[in-house]
Amino acid sequence: MESLSVVSGDVGLRVRVEGDGPTVLLLHGWPDTSALWDEVAPALVRAGYRVALPDLRGCGLSDKPEVVDLYQMHHLVGDVSAIIAALDVEKVNLVGHDWGANLAWATTSFRPDLVQRLVALSVGHPTAFLSSGLQQQLKSWYILLFQVDGLGEKFLRQNDHEALRRWVRHPRVEEVITELERDGQMRTHLMWYRANTRPDMFLTPAPVLPPIHVPTLGVWSSGDFGLGESQMLASAAYCTGEFRYLRLESYGHWIPLEAPGELSAALIDFFATTS
Repeated sequence: MESLSVVSGDVGLRVRVEGDGPTVLLLHGWPDTSALWDEVAPALVRAGYRVALPDLRGCGLSDKPEVVDLYQMHHLVGDVSAIIAALDVEKVNLVGHDWGANLAWATTSFRPDLVQRLVALSVGHPTAFLSSGLQQQLKSWYILLFQVDGLGEKFLRQNDHEALRRWVRHPRVEEVITELERDGQMRTHLMWYRANTRPDMFLTPAPVLPPIHVPTLGVWSSGDFGLGESQMLASAAYCTGEFRYLRLESYGHWIPLEAPGELSAALIDFFATTS
């Protein structure tokens, strides 16, 4: 596997690249790194795809700016653009989970020239998410906590990281905790929330984004602790191209780790049957 160093503005990004063929760019979310895709990437490589696995801004082995504003969405979209340029391809199949899905939606909206197909895991279109009603608002209570500098970190560390162990229930929780505490990532991961969400985000009109024109696959799992199904289903309204939906039963939020076989098969089928 090749390790690629990409510079976006003044921020250095580490990207792992493996395989040959059409490029699939896999974007992780909170509290992950590119390791989220370790059980999905090999299947894509075997199927004839080139996979690119970045540690996104503030995460893993990439640079970690200390200024909140440097995590605003336009900077993150710029990171994706810089990665695609460094990969020396015109377009990618863009796949994102959690915050990576939010970033994938935004990139496809504002840089449609870079995206061949879009796959969003767990998180629906930003407008659908913010318009999905009381059920999603209640599920999203923690976002208010994460917006407060120091408070989110204190909550996640309390009682030996009890929230990460019992509430988040990440399949690799010990590895996640070790990485978050390694070099300040507990804070820099939360910068994504602080730069891109507001306390009144569910009480003001949802943003209007350019429509999604490329073929899109939305994937949601019935055991997700933080996201309801309606916000993914409603995403179809913001897609002018083909929108497909896959519901995975019984799995939790961490689809790439909990259902890597089913997800890999769905990605390969989607890439092969859309243009």
